[in-house]
Amino acid sequence: MNKTELINTIAEKTEMTKKDIATVIDTFQDVVKDTMIDGGEIVLTGFAKFYVIDVAERQGRNPKSGESITIPAHKAVKVKIGKGLKDCVK
Repeated sequence: MNKTELINTIAEKTEMTKKDIATVIDTFQDVVKDTMIDGGEIVLTGFAKFYVIDVAERQGRNPKSGESITIPAHKAVKVKIGKGLKDCVK
């Protein structure tokens, strides 16, 4: 499902306008991005938890040449799926 399909589905289920749903989704994305930039976390109980982790520097290998390379330390966004979502796809 892409963003347009998501907007259409939510609009049908809530009887809200597609424009309002699009605004809510865009705002949700902005809030998640801003929170991740600040190193925070967002917990939607039973659905998912979004958080930032520090990834240490490590050695990797260039698959094309086989040469050893250093992958620098960086931050990454992780998503932990909640029990409610896990249980509904069994």
